[in-house]
Amino acid sequence: MSVNFKPTDDNVLIERKENETKTASGLIIPTASGEKPNIGIVIAKGDNANQVSVGDQVVFGKYKGEEITLQGKSYLVMRELEIAGILS
Repeated sequence: MSVNFKPTDDNVLIERKENETKTASGLIIPTASGEKPNIGIVIAKGDNANQVSVGDQVVFGKYKGEEITLQGKSYLVMRELEIAGILS
């Protein structure tokens, strides 16, 4: 999905990945009420964000980034330095 948003400087736009609610064998995983995942996909990046690419799956801190709504969907905008790592 294309989002009409271009982050500035070293900011990145991240879409949170939904929490897994079942294991591969079908067991239901209990989660705390209202707990949001700290894994997401990079949707867009600023010109100075050099360590991540669009499409990377990243891990970030629980309270990092600023939540915004674009086209009725929730995203996070954060500085590239707030990203803890890239999942491979």
